[in-house]
Amino acid sequence: MRMSKKTILKLPFENRIQAGRLLGQALAGYAKRPDVIVLALPRGGVPVGFEVARMIDAPLDIMLVRKLGTPGQEELAMGAIASGGVCVLNSDIVAALDISQEAIEAAATTERQELERRERVYRGDRPPPGIENRYVILVDDGLATGASMLAAVAALKQRKPTSIVVAVPVAPPDTVQRLQEEADDVVCLATPKSFSAVGCWYREFPQISDDEVKSLLARAWTKNPTL
Repeated sequence: MRMSKKTILKLPFENRIQAGRLLGQALAGYAKRPDVIVLALPRGGVPVGFEVARMIDAPLDIMLVRKLGTPGQEELAMGAIASGGVCVLNSDIVAALDISQEAIEAAATTERQELERRERVYRGDRPPPGIENRYVILVDDGLATGASMLAAVAALKQRKPTSIVVAVPVAPPDTVQRLQEEADDVVCLATPKSFSAVGCWYREFPQISDDEVKSLLARAWTKNPTL
């Protein structure tokens, strides 16, 4: 199924809720299908994914990934890790900044600990959802380099879904292009050329807490107790 869409919008988005509802509209073709699941990237992707899942009447779960920040420039992603031992590196940034293998391994070790912590906090004893033979919609609140989403796609491919759809409100054109090479489809509402940071495209862009993530997941899991 191909559903690539690009919608010209008036930016910035009001907040993640509005962005999620607009994204849900763009994904209407997946509504009410028993073989569809929405996986959100915590933390910021969860409020967006919650609205997407609600609008297309699909179950919601999480896909845990952690960005690997560049030494001294933590907001600049040199790569990302995901569950299952997946590590995706941005070779251009690693080469341009001459980042050593030791620095990469140190960052990966630290972020793996945080990934495992979040797994415990968010999921508890709940097992990961079944992915094989399903359409998986991966949702975040926006992408810059796309490193985290690329790691999520790579990790999911190991679990043999029918299709992987990346769905985000906003991302730069080159990031969308790179993801189109890895995912089966990319749905992005806005692709501004002059990007800066994801938060610049929202009027309200607060930090999302662990408690907020757990609350949204609890609401979603009450509606769909088994995935």
